[in-house]
Amino acid sequence: MLQKLKGSKFASWLGLFSSLGTLLCCAIPATLVILGFGATLASFLGNFPQLIWLSENKGIVFGTSLFMLSVSYIAQKYSQSQVCPIDRKEDCEKTKDWSKPLFKISLIINLIGIFYAYVLPKLMN
Repeated sequence: MLQKLKGSKFASWLGLFSSLGTLLCCAIPATLVILGFGATLASFLGNFPQLIWLSENKGIVFGTSLFMLSVSYIAQKYSQSQVCPIDRKEDCEKTKDWSKPLFKISLIINLIGIFYAYVLPKLMN
């Protein structure tokens, strides 16, 4: 039972980190350009050229992120219906409590990334 909750915890963290990838690929660069910090963005990309790959492959980044959020959601729903073992009840309940806000934060981050990657370019044309 505890292994299942650890898997749920792992899925929640993967969902969060994959959502952060969407910010790095799309939201942060677009925000810097909109605010007039194009030189800062150029310097940033000069120091971290790997981020260009994220922008070029945003479909893969968002697909992976949405897949991980789906896995996280399913694992969270499955673990909510399970009874915590008596010997680790406090840890189990704590994990169940913080997994909901972590999932919501990840989802919001992903939606912000989707807005910057797909919606804002359509609005700017």
